[in-house]
Amino acid sequence: MGALESIILECFDDLDHMKKRTTFRFIAKNFMVDYRQRKEEERERLTQTSSRGPQYHVVVHLRKPHAYISQSIGAGGGGDEKEAPGGALTTTAVYYVNTDEQYTTPASPATIAHSPSVYDSLEGCDLFSGKWVHDNDSYPLYKEQECPYIPGEFACGQYGRMDSKYQQWRWQPHACNLPRFDAKQVLEKLRGKRIMFVGDSVNRNQWVSIVCMLQAVIPPGRKKMHKIQEVKQVQDVSLLTFKAFDYDVSIDFYWAPLLVESNADHPTKHKRTDRVVHIHSIEKHAKNWVNADVLVFNSYLWWGTPTLKILYDSLEDSTKYNVVTNHRAYKMVLRIWSKWVRTHINHARTQSYFMSMTATHHKGIDWGMQDNDNCLNETEPVTKEHFWESGSDLKMMRTLELTLKNLKERGVDVKMVNITQLTQYRKDGHPSIHRCPRYLE
Repeated sequence: MGALESIILECFDDLDHMKKRTTFRFIAKNFMVDYRQRKEEERERLTQTSSRGPQYHVVVHLRKPHAYISQSIGAGGGGDEKEAPGGALTTTAVYYVNTDEQYTTPASPATIAHSPSVYDSLEGCDLFSGKWVHDNDSYPLYKEQECPYIPGEFACGQYGRMDSKYQQWRWQPHACNLPRFDAKQVLEKLRGKRIMFVGDSVNRNQWVSIVCMLQAVIPPGRKKMHKIQEVKQVQDVSLLTFKAFDYDVSIDFYWAPLLVESNADHPTKHKRTDRVVHIHSIEKHAKNWVNADVLVFNSYLWWGTPTLKILYDSLEDSTKYNVVTNHRAYKMVLRIWSKWVRTHINHARTQSYFMSMTATHHKGIDWGMQDNDNCLNETEPVTKEHFWESGSDLKMMRTLELTLKNLKERGVDVKMVNITQLTQYRKDGHPSIHRCPRYLE
């Protein structure tokens, strides 16, 4: 589809120290940032550092140019591909603007302003309050057949989806404009960086999409996809890495749908009728995350079963466990995750984010269809403002918000990327049955 998420982050980098430290901050009320105070701090710092070269305004632009960048979720929202009538929505991109350059804001919706005035106009702008605008002049940002890294589970055009309008939508906030993605500028400003997405299929979708958007401007032979599997006892852990050699850029995805060790950790063989988590075991996964410059976490779909088994010893000893509700288990795991983030991440180097939940669109009755309908054959977004489907679990979202609030009170600022309302509208954005047949078994 056109875009799925749109959100802007800002960063000012000193050119002489660009590889040493980058500070991301969200420009949004949702993240409780005191904009005016921050502007004063920035002016002060810019005055102090003006002799060291131009400053850069960095925009991280999260978009979803494809509905086929998506993964199945279970009938209960639990991530089981076999049961899924649809698939989850999501994807990412990063955009950098040199604030020392001057641009003219174009009137056409095909090109959104690339200028310092865009930054100024974002004061007080709620980036998450907006609508999807059809834009077939500038979207899609890439075509399915032109990206060699799209797996069969996401390639809905290849597997029978005939319409294409779902690729031509962009997110338009009510009160401001967002910059358009520029792959070459992204690669240049990410030079020497490692970006890692951690979580379930939603974050894998994001990773695939940003790779597809970036690889289009990289010459053949100057890019490569690596798949690294670490075998430990009965589990395989997948780390997928895209390399852009000329920029020394690494964009990674790490499969950890429940964040801690679980019976769903195999990168492909994770269909389970139950959910089992080893509550105190995060290090097996987390040791792979520590050297990233940017970490983007997510974990939601796999918590959709009513109860989970919580192990306190090991996955191999499955006789000692407690059965708890999904909400309680989610809270327990986020507590373990937040402790790890607090004690193991170098926050002077690594910026951390957590994606909020995405809509599942399992029940057509939510948007006026029959009760047994779902997202199959949907070709248009929901236009009703503030639409909210019945399958989205607000209690889960509040648990995440509270976890991040507690982290911030302890000096660790993990930003929540609140894409939930954006995805509510995109009932047309799921691959549904249009994927490689083996993913429908």
